[in-house]
Amino acid sequence: MEILSVKNLSFTYPECTERALNNINLTVKEGEFVVLCGASGSGKTTLLRMFKKELVPHGDRSGEVLFKNTEVTEISDRQSAEKIGFVFQKPDQQIVTDKVWHELAFGLESLGYGSDYIRLRVGEMASYFGITSIFRNKTSQLSGGQKQLLNLASVMAMSPDVLILDEPTSQLDPIAAADFIATIKRLNTELGLTVILTEHRLQDVFPIADKVVVIEKGSIIGTGSPGTVCEKLINHKISVGFPSAVRIWQGSQLGGKCPLTVKEGREFINSTFQAKNVEISSTAICTKNAVELKEVFFRYEKTSDDIIKGLSLSVKQGEHFCILGGNGSGKTTTLKVISGILRNHRGKVLINNENVTKKSADKRGTALLPQNPDEIFLNSSVRDDYIQLLAVRGIKGTTAEQKIDEIIESLDIAHLMEKHPYDLSGGELQKTAMGKILLNEPKILLLDEPTKGLDAYAKQSLKDIIKQLKSTGVTIITVTHDVEFAAETADRCGLFFDGEVLSVSVPQKFFSMNNFYTTSASRIARERFKNAVTVEQVLNAMGVKNER
Repeated sequence: MEILSVKNLSFTYPECTERALNNINLTVKEGEFVVLCGASGSGKTTLLRMFKKELVPHGDRSGEVLFKNTEVTEISDRQSAEKIGFVFQKPDQQIVTDKVWHELAFGLESLGYGSDYIRLRVGEMASYFGITSIFRNKTSQLSGGQKQLLNLASVMAMSPDVLILDEPTSQLDPIAAADFIATIKRLNTELGLTVILTEHRLQDVFPIADKVVVIEKGSIIGTGSPGTVCEKLINHKISVGFPSAVRIWQGSQLGGKCPLTVKEGREFINSTFQAKNVEISSTAICTKNAVELKEVFFRYEKTSDDIIKGLSLSVKQGEHFCILGGNGSGKTTTLKVISGILRNHRGKVLINNENVTKKSADKRGTALLPQNPDEIFLNSSVRDDYIQLLAVRGIKGTTAEQKIDEIIESLDIAHLMEKHPYDLSGGELQKTAMGKILLNEPKILLLDEPTKGLDAYAKQSLKDIIKQLKSTGVTIITVTHDVEFAAETADRCGLFFDGEVLSVSVPQKFFSMNNFYTTSASRIARERFKNAVTVEQVLNAMGVKNER
């Protein structure tokens, strides 16, 4: 039975000539697990919002969106709130109360349920989702993973028939993301809940999906089972974001059944290739320290525990250093201490061998791309922000235009320049924010989750930019949950745990030693190709020349 259907849906935002959605036709059956994927700005979020009447964007719409054969915009407010659940990309956007227990009860209270029923539902949700230990906590004290799990539990408390999620794991570390996806699959399997999910991390969701829908420039270009879609779009640019097992199979050109999971990918390699040790390669790095932390301690309040505990770390000039670790471990705090936004209470921060511990942020020569990039925009269009920034630096006229044009070309953001930053998708906002940071021409670049919301093709552009920046001597320190990105771009990696950075080494060593904070390619190939941690390294070990 169809629970949602879209018929000839087209949509155009105000003052835009290009359609955000173009003649979309889609059916979702009751109990299906549907994954919606595509490039940043392709129309995924716009389509999801069409399923929830309160979130339908303003603009010119034609066609039909039906929930149980009734137009979505015509169902009652109560039915929409109760039966169509929606979980946003940013956890903080959805939380409206100050306590966990109240957040769980808020939706039911708003719908007018009695206190006994609310207590029962809240207790059941807290137990089912394993959040009894934080039941009385303040929502402001939760980690990103805990907040997103709370959002999911709050939606599920109202017993929806459809659960819609817009890139729910984009701000979660790999372990928290895998747990979150597993929870959603359990809801789908055990409760028969219909799930529609947009995601750039296809590694975890493709193997468990019933249907995959691929959107490009507002149109559906592929739909079907995950394996069918992978085979159909084998040469399409979106395939660079397919699970590692799929890309290894594609690169081998050996045919046969397309593997989707780590297990299937491992069976494919083990049955076809002989064991081989892959040589560990390391990029020559300048011996001069660009950033050095010596026994640094930091706490947010005088009476609170230290978040950073005796951290000592050195990053070389022209190096790309990636810091990985769990949500709430202190990675972002470390970037802010280096930049001067936060001031450590013990230890020293040295930049180019100069002690800058007491210097303000604007005098340290660093530039920080924050985790929430909308924080750095001040004007009503991206272009105005760029022009204002260069004007502050004393750069105007033709010179300013040339610098902006260079950034536009490198990031492929010409179509975004006249838009308001808050009208951009998560991935588009990330790219334009990176552009503004690069206009500062920093020698030390601090990136906090730079791949959040980016599709695989956009990540490739970011990799090229990082490579170009390094060639000019720029030092880059990146905090990321994206292990694939770190493995492919970093010179060295380290794991942030208990207030300090552990196991610093080149990516091949770092990811080969880990079981959970590692790449899917490493999990697939480690029995046959020791030290291969990226798809490209696996294909090279197989004797396949990777053209991508």
